[in-house]
Amino acid sequence: MFVLDPRLQQDCLVLGDFPLCRLLLSKDANYPWFILVPRQADVSELFDLTAADQQQLWQETTCLANSLKQEFAADKMNVATLGNVVSQLHMHVIVRHRNDAAWPAPVWGKVAAAEYREEQLAQLRQRLRSALNNNDFKEA
Repeated sequence: MFVLDPRLQQDCLVLGDFPLCRLLLSKDANYPWFILVPRQADVSELFDLTAADQQQLWQETTCLANSLKQEFAADKMNVATLGNVVSQLHMHVIVRHRNDAAWPAPVWGKVAAAEYREEQLAQLRQRLRSALNNNDFKEA
C-alpha cells in the first residue's frame, strides 16, 4: 500500500494525482518547486519500477516540466531524483529563473524557505490548472 513519506508530508502540499504519481508542492515560495511521487509501496529507486511504470514516470515528469516551463516562462527547469534524505522515490521538478533566490546554485539550503501566502497558493493552483489542462491530472 502506498504511503507518503512523513518528511514529504511535512514539507509539501498535495496538489493532486497523475495516473502514476502524486503531485506535491514544496512549501517554499522562493521557487515553483513540484515533486512527483509514484503511488507505489516500497519504491526507492527508478529501477524498482517496472519498465512500463518507468516510462509513465518519465512521461508525467516531461509533461509537468514542459507545461511549467511554458506557464512560468522558466529560464531553466531542474529535474532530479536524489533520495539522500527521503529514500522514497520522488522526482523534483523545479522552475528556475535567473533572478531567483538561489540562481545559479541548486535550491537546496541556499536560502531559508519562504512560506506561501494564501493568495500566492491560490494563484499557483490556478496557473497549474491552466498549464495541465487535459493532461490526465486530477486536482486534489
